[in-house]
Amino acid sequence: MKKIAVIPARYAATRFPAKLMQPLGNKTVIRHTYDNTVATGLFDDVIVATDSTLIYDEIVSNGGKASMSKKVHESGSDRIAEAIERLDVDVIINVQGDEPFMEKDPLAKLLEAFIDPEVQVASLMHELQEDQVNNPNIVKVVTDNSNNALLFSRSCIPYKRDQDSPARYYRHIGVYGYRKKALLEFVTWKMGQLEQTEKLEQLRYLENGVKIRMVTTGFSPVGIDTPQDLENARKLL
Repeated sequence: MKKIAVIPARYAATRFPAKLMQPLGNKTVIRHTYDNTVATGLFDDVIVATDSTLIYDEIVSNGGKASMSKKVHESGSDRIAEAIERLDVDVIINVQGDEPFMEKDPLAKLLEAFIDPEVQVASLMHELQEDQVNNPNIVKVVTDNSNNALLFSRSCIPYKRDQDSPARYYRHIGVYGYRKKALLEFVTWKMGQLEQTEKLEQLRYLENGVKIRMVTTGFSPVGIDTPQDLENARKLL
């Protein structure tokens, strides 16, 4: 099974433009993400897929691999699909460019899901504290008995009608694995009603009958979406 990691890297982020090129210690954010992904030793190749010559040059000039997008893309999945369309690859892992502290263990667990030939798409989740479940910026997921996602939502799911009932909540971590065919099919589908409502692209798979195998991890990502997140990452580093 040939497996690669692709890091979608958009320069003009809405909330924090140019965040991937911000200094974090002695490297930029995107270089930390790239180098940490390579350092896991899990992949046959690691590629940054970007719309920015600045990001492209940052990776390539430091010995890494990058590809320039030829089209304008709505999502990271679209950008990755263009990058891998002509590559000989079986499984692609989507590592978010703004998560510079990515670790080996969750990525290894994600890859293990594809030992099952029925798995076409997989992603990560971790248990969430109840005081966080009403935060719409935290995406929640509920699964069936086989750990396939039933629904992703910004709302609290499951909802405890009886407040004395026990409930477990899981946060979706936006790191995905796809088989090549599943990803290339995804980008041909129109956005469905659930995806339009929640603004969560993974719902497109569910709306088209494709299961997403969820993998539980203790890893909690440190994403950089705002200048304050960057300051927190500098303290953590």
